[in-house]
Amino acid sequence: MSTPVLRARPRPTAGPLPILAACLLWGTTGTASSFAPDSAPPAAVGAAGLVLGGLLLLLTGRGARDVLRAADPRLLLLGAVTVAGYALAFYPAVARTGVAVATTVALATAPIVLGVRARPLLTLVAVAGCAVLVLGGGEAHVDLVGVALALVAGLSYAAYSVVCAHLIGLGHPSRAVVGAVFGGASALTAPVLVVLGTGWLATPAGLGVVAHLALFTTFLAYLLFGLGLRHTDAATATTLTLAEPAVAAVLGVVVLHERLPLASWLGMAVLAVALAALSRPA
Repeated sequence: MSTPVLRARPRPTAGPLPILAACLLWGTTGTASSFAPDSAPPAAVGAAGLVLGGLLLLLTGRGARDVLRAADPRLLLLGAVTVAGYALAFYPAVARTGVAVATTVALATAPIVLGVRARPLLTLVAVAGCAVLVLGGGEAHVDLVGVALALVAGLSYAAYSVVCAHLIGLGHPSRAVVGAVFGGASALTAPVLVVLGTGWLATPAGLGVVAHLALFTTFLAYLLFGLGLRHTDAATATTLTLAEPAVAAVLGVVVLHERLPLASWLGMAVLAVALAALSRPA
């Protein structure tokens, strides 16, 4: 009589759950940024959050120095450049073409580039649901420069996801990889922040917004995203991040008292169904 083989249950932290948790935090970005002082340039707000959050990730990323010594420096540089590129491109994109168009272009680019081959139907359904959710009001303003910046942000995010997933797949701890890459991004972005201006950081509103962006939408969110990349491929991970605009939309209704049209609620429902399916193993 053969002894039955006991299979270990998957850990709660495995799979897409940390990525969806990161999306909950990323979804607060727009609401938090709306409280920034009027004197704060949009790119400076994102840069400040990245500089501080990236430094925290580097200082607390146990093994980050080992990654910096052992990993391919070209990959580390690419990861740092793409992280910095996302922050510096996305916020100006929002300022030029609005939250709706910038979010749709930036967040839909990475899943289309990475996920359409792996799980094409679910990926396209998720992207369509995201587009209807964000653009359902029919009041979108399209600015070609803003769209181009959002596209740069989306491609940067896709490249960052692939780089980090590759480094983690080589056996480096996820926290160390995220710390090394974001530490580099912090160093690259700091001079840009100085040029853009830091006077607004001396205000209580400026400090509060940057503290939130650094601690929650950068530090904690990217730790969770890095953990998720250990158990989820980059294509699925970037598609799951389409949950972010759903969180942002709900916060807009609850906190900022915005009105969400019926089409947007229907888009959110389609997106939720697609993400639930993507959360299951292929």
